[in-house]
Amino acid sequence: MNILEVCAGDIQSVRNAAAGGAARVELCSGLSEGGLTPSEGVIRAAMQVPGIKVNVLIRPRQGDFLYSEDEVEIMLSDIRRCRGLGVNGVVIGALTANGDVDCEVCARLIEAACGLSITFHRAFDLVRNPMQALEDVVRLGCDRILTSGCAPSAIEGAETLRQLQQQANGRIVILAGGGVNPGNAREIIERSGVRELHASARSLVQSTMKYRSEGISMGMPGSDEYARPVTDESIVREIVKNIK
Repeated sequence: MNILEVCAGDIQSVRNAAAGGAARVELCSGLSEGGLTPSEGVIRAAMQVPGIKVNVLIRPRQGDFLYSEDEVEIMLSDIRRCRGLGVNGVVIGALTANGDVDCEVCARLIEAACGLSITFHRAFDLVRNPMQALEDVVRLGCDRILTSGCAPSAIEGAETLRQLQQQANGRIVILAGGGVNPGNAREIIERSGVRELHASARSLVQSTMKYRSEGISMGMPGSDEYARPVTDESIVREIVKNIK
């Protein structure tokens, strides 16, 4: 069976993903920064949404995936917290300065997860040798790799995804993500042979605020504080329909 995982940045996105038929969410915050670890409150709320598995992104900051010892300790603490909350899994990744999988750091994170499902996230797309990196991630004991095929999008990386899928040979799941939408989801599956897709499936939701203070941005200059991207149930439903 082909399944869809949705990258969800807030509780409404989790509810919409579940209603649209997604099998799983990757729960995170800071999607505009590539995704960061969400708060305990968001995790607890997501765990109450019926019919969907919750995997939590473990990433302490934006930027590269070369982590200091302080940052590793933060990730270990977040993983233990997630385990205590009963999540389905965690989404991890760390690289060395030379662009290889940091097996030592990742092994520590996996040990802390203690039986949770483990996804190696899109740090994989920044490695220098994807085929060697796949073998490293398999040896670590991860359950899946989230990747665009080391390309800007999964449709552009479909050939590499196909090679990774063949090399994996059932030892690990290749989860294709990056620019997945209703128009290309089926093609990605057919060209790559993967059985799992990852999408944000978002659309802009307008604020219901009546009073608006124009010209002030809380984030990037020029950002709109009265519109936010939220996972769209109808987009999720369409992707799910197209890959079944």
